[in-house]
Amino acid sequence: MSALDTAARRSPLTRAQLAARVAADIDPGSYVNLGIGLPTLVADHLATASGIMLHTENGMLGMGPSPEPGAVDPDLVNAGKAPVTELPGASYFHQADSFAMMRGGHIDVCVLGAFQVSVSGDLANWSTGAPDAVPAVGGAMDLATGARRTVVMMSLLTKDGAPKLVERCTLPLTGVGCVSRVYTDLAVFDVGPDGAHVVETFGTTHRELEALLDLTLGPAPGRTR
Repeated sequence: MSALDTAARRSPLTRAQLAARVAADIDPGSYVNLGIGLPTLVADHLATASGIMLHTENGMLGMGPSPEPGAVDPDLVNAGKAPVTELPGASYFHQADSFAMMRGGHIDVCVLGAFQVSVSGDLANWSTGAPDAVPAVGGAMDLATGARRTVVMMSLLTKDGAPKLVERCTLPLTGVGCVSRVYTDLAVFDVGPDGAHVVETFGTTHRELEALLDLTLGPAPGRTR
């Protein structure tokens, strides 16, 4: 069985369990960028023996998990300015070189947070659209279109209970048709030109998800509803 035990599969995932679920799908030896916020937790669930190399757009390759209390190096931070560790062989470079890696298709997987994802894979994660909102583009647009595979890690609902997986994004877009999979606390979805398909559920059912999101959701290939 995967990192999630049977009990976890009968209830919504915690943030740590969601991070472990994402980590379980990353192929060994991949070069991976973790977006700020929730995706950074994935770093704590990657085995060193996997050979996965974490990249951060502020200029580091070979980032490790979060430091233990009392072992923070103020010079080692990720793009969200959170303290990190370095793995053996880690390297540092100019931010321009880091963005060249992203734009040049050298990142295998990027894991991003989102305000909204459409069933066709459109991504909105840099602005809520509110008049007083502070835009936070960062490297998201470069990653969303430059990485070989873009996945999203987010809660399925907002704090107000509104769906974040939607038929069409209403917030400013980061990228069009760039997301292939969405990991949430209630389910994992594949998204794309054929719409959204439920891959796995946590503490809910396929039909309950359709009612909650007001969407028609297909089953994963090879599965029935």
